Amino acid sequence: MAVGLKKRRRIQLVIAAGVLLAAATGLVGYAMRDGIEFFRSPSQVAAAPVPDGERFRLGGLVAEGTVVKDGGEVRFEVTDGGATLPVVFKGIPPDLFREGQGVVATGEIESGTFVASEILAKHDENYMPKEVADALKDQGLFHPDDAAGAKPGS
Repeated sequence: MAVGLKKRRRIQLVIAAGVLLAAATGLVGYAMRDGIEFFRSPSQVAAAPVPDGERFRLGGLVAEGTVVKDGGEVRFEVTDGGATLPVVFKGIPPDLFREGQGVVATGEIESGTFVASEILAKHDENYMPKEVADALKDQGLFHPDDAAGAKPGS
């Protein structure tokens, strides 16, 4: 009789642990729902428009001839070669922010313009965020060998 009782107790413990694990997973997911920001390229935004107010990360290259600084506001366009999206940022951009450089901006779309709350720029000639590099590779605009200073085909 004692063997059956131990087996039943063990099954109850396993079931209780499973319920607790499911509850913990649900609580973590619920707590992180506002902290998850998806990465999108301008082409992805053009193909599947993002609802106004949904936060995400936009990455690509700062389009040539589009940077306009007006007081505490910077307006520019981000491109991945397939599409371009206007961006506005209130604040001081990073020192390495300039035309033709890789950029990742965090924010949301308001009336067709991406309103950035944060801007990250590449920090040296050999670095580009993975998401930006992947999006540019898809468009044929980024070659990792060229970024590292290697000659094509070597």
